[in-house]
Amino acid sequence: MRPETVWTGEAIIADAIGRAPDVQLGSAPAGWRLSRWRQFVGSYALPALPDPIFVVHIAGKPTVRTWERDGWSEMSSFPGCATIVPAGLPTGWLVDGELDVVTLSLAAEQVRGVDQFAKMNFAFSDPLGVALTRQVLGELYAPATPERDCYVEALVDALQAHMLRGPSSGQNIPSSGFSAHRVHQVMNLIKQHPEEEYPLERMAADAGVTPTHFIRIFKKASGVTPHQYVMRAKLDRAQQLLADTGLNLAQIAEAVGFASQSHFARAFRQFTNQTPGDFRRRRQEQMR
Repeated sequence: MRPETVWTGEAIIADAIGRAPDVQLGSAPAGWRLSRWRQFVGSYALPALPDPIFVVHIAGKPTVRTWERDGWSEMSSFPGCATIVPAGLPTGWLVDGELDVVTLSLAAEQVRGVDQFAKMNFAFSDPLGVALTRQVLGELYAPATPERDCYVEALVDALQAHMLRGPSSGQNIPSSGFSAHRVHQVMNLIKQHPEEEYPLERMAADAGVTPTHFIRIFKKASGVTPHQYVMRAKLDRAQQLLADTGLNLAQIAEAVGFASQSHFARAFRQFTNQTPGDFRRRRQEQMR
């Protein structure tokens, strides 16, 4: 009798999305596997994985959501966010556009009893973890040499140690200059409360920089200007309300912070190339 095939988390992910990772490497003695994935628009059901994974959103559109009990999450992941998926938890993913992520699988026995791996932690700010991951990824496309391989293993070991310690433990260290986590805090606030007003001066003050510098660093972190990001967050929430509620257009416009229904409808059409009514009808047809 043939032995039963043991599926790794990477094999399960590849089966669910229908493609293998672009890049993959691992260390059996250290118990980790790192992969880069590129995927496109769609919804994906991911079965429970045997090992927990740390996911870094590298590039793509900032509209990736996860399934939460009875609907898609209000928050969405954007480039620069990190997510922890614990072992044994089936997950659902909604991708609106191209997605580019790096996953780091850790052996389940290594994280047993570690709080941050006990439950799903979606789209949180972890500048150090993201920076280490990006550095690893950059090295993987350099010419292969023994020195490079040793350096990559050292970087992944550092990332693994960082994750085991806890990604939030060093994010509130005072700094006289700009700290990357401050702009992520602003982004997370916008995602959670898109209906609020976000004057440039207030966002810049929250980040501790001048408005001109804030625009520059915000665009570097997100790929869009602060105004574009706020508008996108409002319209992302509007899409969710159109799909999941019976609110009329005037109520939705007010709920996401537009001054009028006409302003909302105009912005929605510019954003999606369709009217709010057309978007709602298509979503209702998809659900039948």
